[in-house]
Amino acid sequence: MILIFHHTYNTVDCVFCKIVSGEIPARILKETIHSVSFLDAFPLARGHVLVIPKSHHVRIQELDTKENADLFGLVRTMISGVDSISGSTLLAVHNGSGAGQEVPHVHVHLVPRSKDDHAGPIHSMFDGAVNLSESEIDNVCKLVGEQSLP
Repeated sequence: MILIFHHTYNTVDCVFCKIVSGEIPARILKETIHSVSFLDAFPLARGHVLVIPKSHHVRIQELDTKENADLFGLVRTMISGVDSISGSTLLAVHNGSGAGQEVPHVHVHLVPRSKDDHAGPIHSMFDGAVNLSESEIDNVCKLVGEQSLP
């Protein structure tokens, strides 16, 4: 298998690249031309699945259109199986180290959730809502719109 790497990160040390190459064993669930899904080695819940692109990319916006469609197509395929564990699934992507990304390779977490797991909703991760003025909201809207990919 030949992999094309698009980032300056030392892919030789990337645990996910090593899983893709077969250097590190993993419980592979499904594989597509550009993506692979497997059980998380350090699961947060029974049935915690990771879906990754085979090529090394740190952030989602580095994926080309085909890789992106393939990755999220596999996410869609896998989520029904993960839902079968507890009835609900948390889908999570940490896009960059500032967002909590621990492995600098794009990955989507599919974590079975239940009311009894005490993990809480996304809003419980933060101290509270941000209060923005109308002009600040307008500025954020303009910035995000202008900086989005075409």
